[in-house]
Amino acid sequence: MRKADMKLTSRRLTPDLWSALEDLFDESAVCSRCWCMYGRIGSSYRKRPGEENKSAFRQAVELGPPPGVLALDGNTAVGWCQVTPRDAVPWLDRLWQLRRVDDAPVWSLSCLYVRKRYRRQGVTSHLIAAALQAARRANAPALEAYPFDADVSPSASGSGYAATFARAGFRVVARRVPARPIMRYDFKQNADDGV
Repeated sequence: MRKADMKLTSRRLTPDLWSALEDLFDESAVCSRCWCMYGRIGSSYRKRPGEENKSAFRQAVELGPPPGVLALDGNTAVGWCQVTPRDAVPWLDRLWQLRRVDDAPVWSLSCLYVRKRYRRQGVTSHLIAAALQAARRANAPALEAYPFDADVSPSASGSGYAATFARAGFRVVARRVPARPIMRYDFKQNADDGV
């Protein structure tokens, strides 16, 4: 897929888009097992059959509010990011590397996935912009992300890379391990800075 041929849009994940998410996640062994449950229940998602995680996440979608954003090329889901109030992903607080920086009721962009043939074509940046829009509309004071710093570690990442978030205006607010910063887009501060 060439970037020039894409017609990217984004939509919050609502029950009517469930089949598009299924199609996207079915291509990935990790996604089809986790179903974005790690931030919700931790590593115990590995002890449950993928279908059980899928059912639990589908229930979260049906109950609402939408737990994230799909990037679409036409009718095909090509990317996903989980974006929710941080309280919706309580497992993050159990990880010392990602524990809360302060008491601000931030939103979290806790998971990213892009369909293989659409990678390196701007889909992640598109998803970050859509996540910022969703958090801003919900009156969140800030949106946090937990990417890997590729300059420190070449690890693959289901949470994105620090450089991509930095280009979108996120700043490092904590770094408890070298390769995994906590980055934040503060809506008021960035508005004051003209970002």
